[in-house]
Amino acid sequence: MRWPLFGLLALAPLAALAAEYEIDPAHSGAHFTVRHMMVANVRGDFAKLTGKVNWDPDNVAASSVVAVVDANSINTGEPKRDAHLKSPDFFDTAKYPTLTFRSKRVWREGGKLKLAGDLTIHGVTKEVVLEVEGPSPEIKDQRGAFRTGATATGKINRKDFGLTWNRALETGGVVVGDEVAVTIDVAMVRKAQ
Repeated sequence: MRWPLFGLLALAPLAALAAEYEIDPAHSGAHFTVRHMMVANVRGDFAKLTGKVNWDPDNVAASSVVAVVDANSINTGEPKRDAHLKSPDFFDTAKYPTLTFRSKRVWREGGKLKLAGDLTIHGVTKEVVLEVEGPSPEIKDQRGAFRTGATATGKINRKDFGLTWNRALETGGVVVGDEVAVTIDVAMVRKAQ
């Protein structure tokens, strides 16, 4: 018996295909943690994150990410602190309204996905390396769109980006730590082919 061509194709295992995704701003965000007064961590986030991701699971080196964060969407749960962070002492959001990340390399290392790219904060661009969990298996949502998600983590030194404001404490140490832990959570919607 001869199988029609479409029947054979249906039985063949499907290879993962490269796809372009838009970052879903309603379900994505950039989060940070920094030491405060040498005794506790302060957490905050940027609620407005947009961008696009090209993901090729069969050739991860061909993948890429561009993400743009609205610096004015910063929220640490304390309005006075948020206003200070938006001021020229820190992000100077009137002059530098966005933070951007543009990937340069994507690779696997020890079973982990790594992402290196240019991070621009406060008008200063430095290369950073992030470790990526995901992307998750793609699902079809209630509207028929295909979605996936990923989380990227890393650490930066805020002074590398010109965020140098600080104040010394009487007992030694400073008000704001230099090392900042960064987590970026993205939900992505596949663009129509």
